[in-house]
Amino acid sequence: MKIFHSIKDFSTTKKTILTLGTFDGVHIGHQKILEKLIDNTINEKYESMVLTFFPHPRMVLQEKSEIKLLNTIEEKIQLLETIGIQNLVIHPFDALFSQLTAEEFVQTVLVDQFDIHKIIIGHDHRFGRNRTANIDDLIGFGEKYGFEVEQISVQEINDLSVSSTKIRKAILEGNMPLANEYLGYDYFLSGIIFKGKQLGRTIGFPTANLKIKEDYKLIPLNGVYVVKSTINQKTVFGMMNIGFNPTVSGEQLSIEIHFFDFDADLYDQKITVSILTYMRPEQKFDSVALLTEQLEKDKSTAIRYLHQL
Repeated sequence: MKIFHSIKDFSTTKKTILTLGTFDGVHIGHQKILEKLIDNTINEKYESMVLTFFPHPRMVLQEKSEIKLLNTIEEKIQLLETIGIQNLVIHPFDALFSQLTAEEFVQTVLVDQFDIHKIIIGHDHRFGRNRTANIDDLIGFGEKYGFEVEQISVQEINDLSVSSTKIRKAILEGNMPLANEYLGYDYFLSGIIFKGKQLGRTIGFPTANLKIKEDYKLIPLNGVYVVKSTINQKTVFGMMNIGFNPTVSGEQLSIEIHFFDFDADLYDQKITVSILTYMRPEQKFDSVALLTEQLEKDKSTAIRYLHQL
């Protein structure tokens, strides 16, 4: 997959068939659109292209927006590449870009820069300054500038009944099975392992402390989860705690993973942790001994869950 970090950087010798949007989560609804895009470029006469934006438009246009995203840019690239997209343009979204009228966007971007043959888009897509243009306007521009518009029908979208907003809500409520069903894959966190206080090692539950550099990444509800990861080409399972470690007077949010039947130095390595299910909320125990006892119960619960998969 070719990646371009600005609309102006893009160039191709073929006409393009494209779709555009924020694609946060690259969930099953997005995947339906992307599959149509790929199906349209099988004969190699055209190239598939996704236009997305960063920062998320809500971060720019809504002064007090605190939106957290399902994917970092790096994760979104990884997901789109796996699907088989040929070209990805990640355009910097700013106030100036948001002022383009619908027709200016169509003419200067879609037609002049991308040499568009067809656009595949959801029925409810709105675009241009203040998002005033709709699918009917786009069809009109297609007739004027010579490109096709294929819309994803209301029925197709409603059949899926999925949105990034619904997925965020499920994750913040700890409902990982629902979130994962909507995503079409297990929600994951990616980060670097760093050295923590190493308390877990002293009680028989060594943990890998995960640091996520992107502060806009959505972190699930505090609590204990069953997780899996691929380390050195091997799938390993474990349990993860998200929270403040109240039993030992923790003050900062931490993400700690205890892997089962695994012993290796992971410091400074980047790993991805997929979250399977939520087990319980974070608790404060009266002693480290009681905490250890609960961790043993958690491990048994997690292993029973994994045996049922």
